[in-house]
Amino acid sequence: MGKKRAFEIAFVGLKPGIHEFNFELDAQFFVEKEAQDFLHPKVDVKMTLEKNTGFMMLHFEVGGNADVTCDRCGNSLNLNLWDEFKMLVKMVDNADEMNEQEEDPDVFYIAKNESHLNVENWLYEFAMLSVPMQKMCSPEEMGGPQCNKEVLQKLKEMEVKQKEDTLNPLWKGLDKFKEN
Repeated sequence: MGKKRAFEIAFVGLKPGIHEFNFELDAQFFVEKEAQDFLHPKVDVKMTLEKNTGFMMLHFEVGGNADVTCDRCGNSLNLNLWDEFKMLVKMVDNADEMNEQEEDPDVFYIAKNESHLNVENWLYEFAMLSVPMQKMCSPEEMGGPQCNKEVLQKLKEMEVKQKEDTLNPLWKGLDKFKEN
């Protein structure tokens, strides 16, 4: 089965009820999508599809890990990924028009005559959304063996300098303008 077909679900042949699908997203998947936020990803997505008459409810559970760059010290950091997402897929006559008008990002429309649902873009989007915005070592690990000691030392020096600047009497008079 081709790579692209691996992400297509032939829902037309499924009976109403809950069906489970598992996807393993490797580095090649993210390279093809030109993702640059992490290295060596190993992402597992468990998707449950609840098929009903006229609509399907999709539930994605993202798990796995990836190497990211620490925002604080710049060194590589292995991060656990985990999150859950839901999508409501409705079957309508005018899917393109309805998708243009829909404001809720968790609702998607497909034509009633469709037989396959491609979940590749959702898998990519949800995997990317499971990466935290701020990628840093936990406070307990800060300064540990994985951290870049030189960068942390420079940050401490800058913090001390900033405190000195706020204590400078030259700037003391400006504090009264904050209250106005």
